[in-house]
Amino acid sequence: MRIFVCLVWIFIIFSCLLSANGMAEDKQQLSLSKDDNRVKPMVKLIPSATSNKAKTAQSPVLTNDYPLPQESRAKKPKQSYKARYSEHGIVDDIGVEKRRVYQYTNDAGITVFSDNPPVENSYQVLLYQCFACRPDSTIDWYHIALNTKSYKAFVDNAAKQHHIDSALIRAVIHAESAFKSQAVSRVGAKGLMQLMPLTAKDMGVLDALNPADNINGGSRYLAKMLKQFNNNVELACAAYNAGPSNVAKYQGVPPFPETQAYVKRVQILYQRYKKAL
Repeated sequence: MRIFVCLVWIFIIFSCLLSANGMAEDKQQLSLSKDDNRVKPMVKLIPSATSNKAKTAQSPVLTNDYPLPQESRAKKPKQSYKARYSEHGIVDDIGVEKRRVYQYTNDAGITVFSDNPPVENSYQVLLYQCFACRPDSTIDWYHIALNTKSYKAFVDNAAKQHHIDSALIRAVIHAESAFKSQAVSRVGAKGLMQLMPLTAKDMGVLDALNPADNINGGSRYLAKMLKQFNNNVELACAAYNAGPSNVAKYQGVPPFPETQAYVKRVQILYQRYKKAL
């Protein structure tokens, strides 16, 4: 009897265990079913890679469809310039380069006059002349009236101090300014012997419009040119007008029309002053 009762209880316990396992599996399946229902909408909301590509293809693409300013690679045109003579005033200095005035129009449309050429703009070179520099001058240099009295003391003192002929000093003054002590060029050359500021400073001139200072400084520079070119008056006068570097470059009077005219006329005046003094 006891054995029978034990078997019954064993059967009951085993049945309960089986029933409990079945319920657990059903709950798990139910849970998974519910989870699937929750996950599925989430999966639908996440686009696939293929879907992204399709949408990207259909979406408008932002591009720079308007022209952007491009840096110009075209070569800048070469500068062009024209040279002409001025019809105005007594203008000169120690060198041809210093006597050039550059006329050009800047980017603002303003006409500019400068002693330096512009970097980019096209320009004209205005060649202003001294009294004896103009090649087409109609003056008769063999018969023009001489001036043997003006500034006599200053000329004589400079000639003695710098060991040069006073007739040559007078010839240069006559050619440069026609004895006008206040003559000022448009490029800054001043006084009787038309000294540029840098030359005046180098020659110790404090006031280029002061006749004594100007004659002394100009004579000192003329004496320097004579020494440099072995007392050759022709070359010294060419150097006074066009600069010693140009005389050295061309190994003689430079082929500048104004310089050649100047040298010829100074020599004419020099010979005449030698006879007159």
